[in-house]
Amino acid sequence: MRPELLRPDWDAPASVGAAMSTRSGGVSGGPWASLNLGTAVGDDPAAVAENRARLAAAAGAAPVWLQQVHGARAVRVGAADLGHEPPLADASWTNEPGVACAVQVADCLPVLFAARNGRAVGAAHAGWRGLAGGVLEAALAAVCEAAACAPDAVAVWLGPCIGPCRFEVGEEVLRAFGGAPAATDPLRFVPRARADGSPRWLANLPQLARERLQAAGARGVSGGRWCTVEQASDFFSFRRDGVTGRMAALVWLRG
Repeated sequence: MRPELLRPDWDAPASVGAAMSTRSGGVSGGPWASLNLGTAVGDDPAAVAENRARLAAAAGAAPVWLQQVHGARAVRVGAADLGHEPPLADASWTNEPGVACAVQVADCLPVLFAARNGRAVGAAHAGWRGLAGGVLEAALAAVCEAAACAPDAVAVWLGPCIGPCRFEVGEEVLRAFGGAPAATDPLRFVPRARADGSPRWLANLPQLARERLQAAGARGVSGGRWCTVEQASDFFSFRRDGVTGRMAALVWLRG
């Protein structure tokens, strides 16, 4: 069985390839069934290796994985990085054909970037900490510098993440994005009543990402319409299941 992949509907040039894995098309069992791509979630390493090989074959590009730490560092990746220890970073970019920037997710937001002149691509892993810390701005700036283009000349796609009806957060998340508990902010944070009276909100992660990207100069941001928690047959979700697999979003320059 081949992996079932989402293909971004965006205005990237034909020289750019991009895909997002679902949980289907792999060999893992149990809570990792079936296309788990994460090596640190308790799954059989041989199964993960087979799943990664299937993904690379389906994409037609070699993914360079990251050791993600919910930070804002963006690194350049290339063929020289294949088979080596993954760099500590939450975003990557490349101008080398055949090498895929790859980020893993299971509720956090994957974001893909492609310069419309076809000179560079990038990917970012954005949980709320990385998003508040500037990971999307770092990835966008890196792609712009590599492609010698302005931010509004970069296509951006938001992949599946925890949706605004499921992402319950506390006050620290509001304050990380410049909000305050008393503020009315229905597009970004909706108050949620708890039986014990503790203050909680439902956060709109894609909306927060769009605002950050638009403030950085990006235009025409697409995607962001899936919920990993609610679409259990399609996506892994750490918030929903605890022990679970990881999906990946990839972007590459065709050779």
